[in-house]
Amino acid sequence: MSIGEGSGTDFATMRGRDYPTIRQFTVFLENRVGQLLEVIRRFEGSRVRIVALSINDATECAFVRFLLSHPEQGREILERAGLAMIESDLIGVELPPGEQPLLQVCTALLQAEINIVQAYPLIIRPHDAPAVALMVDNIDYALQTLSAKKFTMITEADLSEGR
Repeated sequence: MSIGEGSGTDFATMRGRDYPTIRQFTVFLENRVGQLLEVIRRFEGSRVRIVALSINDATECAFVRFLLSHPEQGREILERAGLAMIESDLIGVELPPGEQPLLQVCTALLQAEINIVQAYPLIIRPHDAPAVALMVDNIDYALQTLSAKKFTMITEADLSEGR
């Protein structure tokens, strides 16, 4: 059988709105007054909303990380601006009720020997509960682990619901 002939490629497995991660855009900006505002203004007039933001400042540049309500349109806006950027997958996880919800998430990941590389809160509350975005060293295993422990995952569809 030749490649492609009856191979049964399942397009449902390709990345789409149901993919269980959320995309992060890391933009590299010159460390100069007004640069962040200039980038944020580019979303004005679009349906794209910033749902999480993290800034790491260095001597000559800043790394700004965005999670966006409509990542496809957001990527187009950033690309048209000619900004240097990197796209990465993160896990969005709702913090469970209780006194130490982040402890529960970290404990579950530690038990599976998964390292957290980055973490920051979401500005919006997709299910009316606090949530965090996590970059981990093994995203598939982290998703399996957190789902098995009944954590509620946040997807891109949750971020675009206009909350």
